[in-house]
Amino acid sequence: MTLHLVRHGRPVMTPGMPAAEWHLDPASYDDVWALRARLPARAAWFSSPEPKALQTAQLLTDGEVGVVDDLREHERGEVWVEDFPAAVRRAFAHPDRPAVDGWEPLEACRARVTAAVRRIVEVHGDDDVVLTGHGTAWTLVRADLTGQEPDLERWAALAMPDLITVA
Repeated sequence: MTLHLVRHGRPVMTPGMPAAEWHLDPASYDDVWALRARLPARAAWFSSPEPKALQTAQLLTDGEVGVVDDLREHERGEVWVEDFPAAVRRAFAHPDRPAVDGWEPLEACRARVTAAVRRIVEVHGDDDVVLTGHGTAWTLVRADLTGQEPDLERWAALAMPDLITVA
């Protein structure tokens, strides 16, 4: 069994709208389709409920995609942060408290998302699993499943879309 964690494609960033509601940018469809060749032909597919993640999954497979609410990204509400990378790094440095007022503590995100991933993997045993979701959440999942520290350099280098594979 191999776990494939797909970061969503580039969204349309809509001012005044929470990032959790952003849709996939149609101009990024070719980038998403290019990722298809790197994914297994047969797998169990699941997605975050966020539109950009679900739309990415729908472009990557002709099969069914289950939507799992707990795969949603680190909750950041409607708070716009000028130096987003610095705020996320603060969240990783102090995961037990919000890095920005209105943000979910990163530890809460890790517990929620990792538990959902473990349930999916347990149910699907030997099957390959593809999950579409988000960079911060996948950074936490990979660290938790491998017993390593979160790789913030890899997080910073993630493209939209991108793929993290965990054997």
